[in-house]
Amino acid sequence: MIPGLRAAFAAVALVTAVSSHAPFQCSSEPDPRRRRVEDASEVLFDLAERFKASGDREGRVETLRFLIERYPSSRFAGMARQDLESLGVALPEGTPSE
Repeated sequence: MIPGLRAAFAAVALVTAVSSHAPFQCSSEPDPRRRRVEDASEVLFDLAERFKASGDREGRVETLRFLIERYPSSRFAGMARQDLESLGVALPEGTPSE
């Protein structure tokens, strides 16, 4: 057997042996009590709240508008609509006011 081929074969055999004994992860839903965030729309809403706390009105408005455009049926989109309306900002075009 060719020395390089023998080394390659040994490496493949080693990887196969090691991976066959690796623990398998069971797919399961995460425990909802342990989740830190609901979804991306929640993260965006939290970001908008941070912009509000830091006084960055433009950042807040743009984040809320993006949230509404990207996740229009999210419960956070509803809150974002209310926030924009209270700021006197127009909703993104084509967005139902709910």
